[in-house]
Amino acid sequence: MQSPFSFKQFFNISPNAYVLMSRELVIIEVNQAFCTVTGHGRDSIGKYLFDAFPAAPDSGNDSVAALKASLDNVVRHGCTETFSALPYDMRVEAADGAHFVRHVWNVTNTPLLDDDGHTAFILGHVIDVTELELVKNTLRAVESERDALKAARSTGGSTNQHQSVVSEAQRLLASQSMYLHRLFNQAPAAIAVTHGPDHVFELVNNTYLDIVGRCDLVGRTVREVFPEIGVQGYFDLLDNVYTSGEPYIGRHQPVTINKDGAPITLFVDLIYQPIFDANGKVSGIFTLGVDVTAQKMAQDDVLRYQTQLEVLVEERTKSLESANAALNQSQKLEAIGKLTGGVAHDFNNVLQIISGNLQLLRDTYASSRVATDRLELALDAVARGAKLSSQLLAFARRQPLQPTVVNLARIVHDMGSMLVRALGESIEIETIVGGGLWNTLVDRNQLENVVLNLAINARDAMSGAGKLTIELGNSCLDDGYVLSAPEISAGQYVMLAVSDTGSGMPAEIIERAFEPFFTTKPEGQGTGLGLSMAYGFVKQSGGHIKIYSELEHGTTIKIYLPRSFELEEETPSRIKALVVGGTETVLVVEDDLKVQMTVVDMLTQLGYRVLKANDAQSALTVIQSGIEIDLLFTDVVMPGPLRSPELARQARQILPQLRVLFTSGYTQNAIVHGGRLDPGVELLSKPYGRDDLARKVRAVLAGKPAPAAPAPLARPSGPDAEPGAIPVAKKRILLVEDNADLRAITCDMLALLGYDAAAVASSEEALTMLTARAFDIVFTDIHLPGMSGTALASHIRSSYPHCRIVYVSGAGCPPGEHGDTATLTKPYDLMGLKSLLDTL
Repeated sequence: MQSPFSFKQFFNISPNAYVLMSRELVIIEVNQAFCTVTGHGRDSIGKYLFDAFPAAPDSGNDSVAALKASLDNVVRHGCTETFSALPYDMRVEAADGAHFVRHVWNVTNTPLLDDDGHTAFILGHVIDVTELELVKNTLRAVESERDALKAARSTGGSTNQHQSVVSEAQRLLASQSMYLHRLFNQAPAAIAVTHGPDHVFELVNNTYLDIVGRCDLVGRTVREVFPEIGVQGYFDLLDNVYTSGEPYIGRHQPVTINKDGAPITLFVDLIYQPIFDANGKVSGIFTLGVDVTAQKMAQDDVLRYQTQLEVLVEERTKSLESANAALNQSQKLEAIGKLTGGVAHDFNNVLQIISGNLQLLRDTYASSRVATDRLELALDAVARGAKLSSQLLAFARRQPLQPTVVNLARIVHDMGSMLVRALGESIEIETIVGGGLWNTLVDRNQLENVVLNLAINARDAMSGAGKLTIELGNSCLDDGYVLSAPEISAGQYVMLAVSDTGSGMPAEIIERAFEPFFTTKPEGQGTGLGLSMAYGFVKQSGGHIKIYSELEHGTTIKIYLPRSFELEEETPSRIKALVVGGTETVLVVEDDLKVQMTVVDMLTQLGYRVLKANDAQSALTVIQSGIEIDLLFTDVVMPGPLRSPELARQARQILPQLRVLFTSGYTQNAIVHGGRLDPGVELLSKPYGRDDLARKVRAVLAGKPAPAAPAPLARPSGPDAEPGAIPVAKKRILLVEDNADLRAITCDMLALLGYDAAAVASSEEALTMLTARAFDIVFTDIHLPGMSGTALASHIRSSYPHCRIVYVSGAGCPPGEHGDTATLTKPYDLMGLKSLLDTL
C-alpha cells in the first residue's frame, strides 16, 4: 500500500537528528530533532558547517581537525565515516555572555552520490551521548573508588583511611544517583548495560523497556529474555564484542522480537560498546539503540517510488519512441501525398484533352461502327485513368467531399447486397453494430467506396473463402492513445472495423500499406491505391485509420470518424422536381444593397414582379401606399427603429392575405426562441441558391411546405410548358484556361452544345474581356499564371453579380468557397459538361 507520508515528512518528524550538507559543507536542511539536540534553530541553514557551530578557541582537543578530515574523506572517496563519543565544545549565547559547553556526539556522515558516482551531498546523523558519557564516567569513578578501597584493605591501611574512602564513594554516589537516574531513564535512545559473558541485564532504561514491551529484564540473561534474536546473529555479535573488546556499530539493523505475544520487526542504529574493568578486561557491554523504523520505511518508500518512476520513465520513453515513429510515418505519407496530388492535377488536364477529342471524334464518325467501337474502348481507358486520378487525389486529401450527418449502421445495411455480389458466396459476411451508435459527419459516397475497397482487399487476402466481419461501435480515444497517433485529437469517435480471416500482414508490410501504388499482389492484379485512398479520405474527414494484423490469423482495419451531435440527415431524393417561377408581386426588404440586387434579379428571372426597400420603415411606406403585394420577403435583422417582426405584424393588418417569408444568416431572438422557429414563421436561411429561393417562395405563396429534396432548375418550353416556367436562353460562356489544347477542345464542345463561348489564357485577359462583353457563366481553372482562379472569382462576384462561376479543376471546389459555386471536375466529357450546363 502506498505510504500517505512523503520522505520530507519522515525527515522532519524523525526522532533522530539529521543535517543535509552540500559537498562544500554548506548546510542545506536540518530537521527538528537536530535543532533540539544542538540547541540551534533553522538559522544555521545556508551557513558553512564550522561557522554555524564554531569550536571553542584553545579547547585543547583535536575533534574539529578530525571531523574536517573525516568529511573531506567522505567528499573525496564517497565512503561513510563514523565517530563514536566525539567531544565537541558548543558555543552557547547567554545573558551573561557567550560561553562554550562540551557535548559528546556519535556522528555518522553518509555520502549521497550523483549519477557519476561522485559525492553530491552529505547526510549527517548526530546522536547526543553527553549524558551517557557522564554515566559511564561516573561508573568508572565508582569502580575506581571501589578498587582503591580494596587496595587499602589489602595493604592494611588504617580504618580511618578505609572509612574516608568509603564515605567519599558514598557521597559521590549519593550526589550523582538522582541526576544519573533521571538522565538515564529520560534518554531518547534505548540503553542497557549487561554484565559478564552470559550478558546479564544490570541496567535498562525506560526507552528500552518501551520498545521491547517488557519490564522483567534486570537480572536475566539476554538469551533467556530474547531467544528469538539468536537465529538473527545478535548473540554472536555480543559474544564477539565481549571476547574481542572491539565495539560494534550497525546502521538500520533489522531486529525481530516478540512483543505482546506477536513478532514485530524494528530497524535500529545499534552500538555495542565494551565496558572495561580496572584491569583492562571486558566486564560487560554498554548497548545503545535508536529506533529508525520510520526512517527506514521512508527510505524504502523512496526506493519504491524511484523504481516506479524508472518504470514510468521507461514506459514513457517507449511511448515517445512509438509516437515519433508514427509522426515520421505521417510526415512521409504527407510528403508523398503532396507529390501525388500535384501529379494527379496535371494528369487530369491531359485526360481532359484526350477525352474531349475522343468525344468529338465519336460524334464525327458516328456512322462508322468500327471507329465508334475503338473510340469507346479509348474512352473506357480514359475513365479508368480518371478513377486512378481520383484515388490519388483522395490520398492527397484534395478530393472534393460533400459530408452529411449519417449513421454508419444504415450505410452498411444499405451496402449489404452490393457486398454480397462483390465478395461472392464463399465469403461469409457478419455485421456487428454496437448499441446507441453515434452519428458522424462524412461523405456517404466516398465512405461506401472505402468499405467496398476494404472488403475486396479482405476477399483477396482470404483467397476467396473465409469470413468478413464489419463491426460498428462508439469509441473514446484518450490522451494515452493519441500519444502514439500525434495527428489525431483525443475525443469521441465512431469506429468502423473491417476484419478478415486471411493470411495477415507482417510489420514491414503494415508500415508501407498506405503508400500509393504499394501492393503485394502480382502485377496486373492490383493498383495499390485502395488503402491509400482510404487513408486520405479518413484523414481528410478528420478521422484516424489503424491496421492490426497477425500472420496466418487475419487483419483488422479500424477507422475512427469524429462523432457528430447533429441529427442524421435524410438521404436526398434522387427524383428531380421541377422548379417554376410565378407572376405574383414580391416586396424585398434588404439593407445590404448587393444582396438586395442579387435577390431582385433572381426573383425577376423567375417571372415575379419585384419591389424593393432598404429598411423596414421604407417597406411599411410601400405597403401603406395601397400597392397590391402578395409576399413580403424581409431580412430578420434590419437597421432603424422598426424591427422586421413588427413590420410583418403591421403589414398583415393592412393586407390580411399577405404572405411573409423571413431570411437571415443570424436570426438572434427575433423569430427564434428556445432553439425553434416561432409558430407560423417561415424562414429561408442564408446563404441560399436560386433553386432554394424558387421552391421556398412558391411553397409560401401556395401556403404549404417546400419540398425537402433539392432539385436543379428545369426550364420546360413549348406549348405544354407550365405557366410561369422559365424560358430557355442561349448562354454566353467565358472559359479561362492556360492550357491551349484544353481551351480549344472545350470551346469546340461548348459550340457543339449550342453555347456562345469565348476563351482566354489568364485572369487578366478575362477581366479585360468582361469589360468588353457580358457573360452569363465564367469557367475558370484554379491554378492560373498571375492572378489565381479564386481571386478572379472574387472580383467577378463583386463587379458582375449576375455572372455564375464554375471552377474547372481536378481537386474540386477550393475550401471556404461559396456554397452555390459550381464545380466541373477534370477530366470531363461532353455529357458531363452538358449535365452541368443543364443544371445551371
